[in-house]
Amino acid sequence: MTDEPEYSESLKSFGEVLKVLRRRAGLTQEQFAPMVRYSVPMVASIEQGRRFPPPLFVERAESVLDGLGVLKAAAKHLSRRPGLANWFRQWAQLEQEAIALYTYECRLIPGLLQTEAYARTLFTEQLPLMGDEQIETQLAARLERQELLQRPNTAYSFILEEHLLLRGLGGKEVTAELIDHLLELASQRNIEIQIMPVRRERHAGLDGPMRLLETPENRWFGYCEGQESGQFISDPKVVSMLQMRYARMRSQALSLEDSLSLLRQMRGAL
Repeated sequence: MTDEPEYSESLKSFGEVLKVLRRRAGLTQEQFAPMVRYSVPMVASIEQGRRFPPPLFVERAESVLDGLGVLKAAAKHLSRRPGLANWFRQWAQLEQEAIALYTYECRLIPGLLQTEAYARTLFTEQLPLMGDEQIETQLAARLERQELLQRPNTAYSFILEEHLLLRGLGGKEVTAELIDHLLELASQRNIEIQIMPVRRERHAGLDGPMRLLETPENRWFGYCEGQESGQFISDPKVVSMLQMRYARMRSQALSLEDSLSLLRQMRGAL
């Protein structure tokens, strides 16, 4: 699956309404953004119909712009593309507000950590083949989603299988750039990247990739994805099970320091 959805006319319409109300209030994007406590790029993306507005954004925008309920009413009818599963919409909205986001991946480098070259390789090799315009649309959406990592108060944890980097997807230059990117991201205080070695006698993640997030209300949700399907998980018992598995994997993977050391070693071997 491609992670990033295609954009619908309803998102574009919402963005236009937001822009009209903002301009009516005599506010620039730079003035409006701090008033709703979101970044300027986030506001711009929502106005362009490229980003799904989080519930808190809609609520604050209504208050700031005195929208008379117009924005809230429009938000109820937002969708990305026909047939897009409800679980994805739920996860995408919660992800925007998450105070913690945990990801274990054994198939490919998570979208939030990908370089443009790595992501382009994935989209180019996807079957059935994608058209050039579709590739560029998906690529832009994926790179834009990475703005999530700019939130300093959100804790990010990633556990990556070592073989994802040994595979050399896209070639030596793509892999080298990817490792450099991972090292740079891992230097941020709120981003932890751990490597799960190829050789491990015990592994709590054999059931496949998973994501977990914590909301500002301290509720936890999970998300698991297959080739052509995904599952949004809200059942506390199942989420608790995923949390137990993730916690065990954090202890089974290399430490943060050893993970960085291995990344540098792999980079030097290229």
